[in-house]
Amino acid sequence: MSDSVLHVPRDQLIETVSRLRSEGYVSAMDVTAVDYLEHPVRGDLSDEITAERFELVVTLISYEARTRIRLRVQVPADDPVVPTLFDLYPGTEALEREVADMFGIIFEGHPDPTRILMPPDWQGHPLRKDFSVGCIPVQFKATR
Repeated sequence: MSDSVLHVPRDQLIETVSRLRSEGYVSAMDVTAVDYLEHPVRGDLSDEITAERFELVVTLISYEARTRIRLRVQVPADDPVVPTLFDLYPGTEALEREVADMFGIIFEGHPDPTRILMPPDWQGHPLRKDFSVGCIPVQFKATR
């Protein structure tokens, strides 16, 4: 099975995914995100693409053509909103909720934007690079 990568502008995501669905990409295998806070400059992006802090990654599959395509969408930290894919691929419902919960990327038009992994009153998004992880002090025993 072959893989392709397509960089999609955020405002063209639904149009692009709709076209790919009509071309036989009938299943969304994965929806996830990456936080590039510590790597703002990335060599794998062309000069036409502005690197943003977050990147939404969507993997679609065509069983008939035996191909997968990975869509990479740059999402700015000051406006972390993308359109939901739920209307095209209802199976993305939980995946989008996970990304929203862990990274704070909002899926506009999602039917149930509530948290899925963290408690409803949890503050922050644990997979963001600037999320403070807990600390348990280590107590060492004295050696003889």
